[in-house]
Amino acid sequence: MATKIRLFGKNGCAKCKTTKNKLNHFLSEWKLQEVEMQFHDLDTVDGLAEGAFYDVGNAIPVVLVEKDGRQAARWDGEVPNSQAVRMVL
Repeated sequence: MATKIRLFGKNGCAKCKTTKNKLNHFLSEWKLQEVEMQFHDLDTVDGLAEGAFYDVGNAIPVVLVEKDGRQAARWDGEVPNSQAVRMVL
């Protein structure tokens, strides 16, 4: 079972950095090495990434969790808590 967490945000966004740090901490705390974490910097893409459209005008992080190639969860503009992440992993 391949699970991937993708975080779409802007490098200059404090909330995006907080989200990235929280997700990385959660993955290491729960020893989830099989979960791939990817950060996509929206400052360098044109709002279209991985087949989904994101509003690059706002500094709002978007977190996608994919399981076996399908989207399992999505958080827009909020930092998911560890319980919410655990439920979809």
